[in-house]
Amino acid sequence: MIIIGHRGAAGFEPENTIASFNKAIDLGVEMIEVDVQLCKSGELVVIHDYSLQRTTNGNGLVINKTLAELKKLDAGNGQKIPTLGETLQFIDGRVAINIELKGRPNSKQIAGVVKHFIENGNWEKDDFIVSSFNHGELHKFHKLMPEIKIGLLYETISNDFHKTASALNAFSINADFNFLTGEIVEEIHSKNYRVYAYTVNKTTDKQRMKDFGVDGIFTDFP
Repeated sequence: MIIIGHRGAAGFEPENTIASFNKAIDLGVEMIEVDVQLCKSGELVVIHDYSLQRTTNGNGLVINKTLAELKKLDAGNGQKIPTLGETLQFIDGRVAINIELKGRPNSKQIAGVVKHFIENGNWEKDDFIVSSFNHGELHKFHKLMPEIKIGLLYETISNDFHKTASALNAFSINADFNFLTGEIVEEIHSKNYRVYAYTVNKTTDKQRMKDFGVDGIFTDFP
């Protein structure tokens, strides 16, 4: 069972920041999960919420702020909101990355950044998983970069998950751990998909996921 740093190591450092990614790497994760959305000026920024209030000292919506405006904000402990490019440059292929697509359609921009770092950095195509609750946006990304692994995000697993997963040639089903059972994990495995559970922070829950046979867990406390 692999350990995936949720938003870096969000239990130790401000989430989705360079400090958080660095901490996750220091703690030995095999993958880091980040959330990516577009800002007003068109850049891809790494931040989970659509609004700024919870994780920064700013107000308003990410989509209504330019990158220059976002860079003036404190994302916690003096950290800044990183762009996807800055994040990939910092991690530099040392661990794998799960990029979650959020906000308005951004699959084309993400494909462009991923392609750039595969061609010009220390990244390989197998280092990436792109995931989203927006399965339509994943279809768009898959058409652009079919060689990149796809993770389907679910809160609860739908009965027809295999239909969607098959159409996308999905690699993994990323599901809320609260709704997973041994039987569900076995069913997903029978269709030849990995099972990644989010967000698993308690030791007892980590053990339960391991007992269920999940392939990896997203955790704030790697």
